Amino acid sequence: QVQLGESGGGLVQAGGSLRLSCAASGRTFSDYTMGWFRQAPGKEREFVAAIRWSGSNTYYADSVKGRFTISRDNAKNTVALQMNSLKPEDTAVYSCAATRRVGVRSAYEYDYWGQGTQVTVSS
Repeated sequence: QVQLGESGGGLVQAGGSLRLSCAASGRTFSDYTMGWFRQAPGKEREFVAAIRWSGSNTYYADSVKGRFTISRDNAKNTVALQMNSLKPEDTAVYSCAATRRVGVRSAYEYDYWGQGTQVTVSS
């Protein structure tokens, strides 16, 4: 079992920045690829970013590429999502997730999920 908990969400104006953090406990954190997903009201959950166990491979949705950066600290069992140049359409509940599977862009690939943190971007 892996337990995940997000923090860092909040309300920010368009163009601003937020940094989300996800703390993991349980099994060996470094064994897992970590991902961030988001879900806006009335919409399906969508992939945002993912990072392999070593941190050397990262993946981004086209909608956030160049604005968001995912990183991890295996010594501290944390993964972060730095979000810059935020837009109102980034408003959603953001969740971190963990997987040992090869695929990273589908929510079905992930076995463990956090409870989510709300990000609201005002125009």
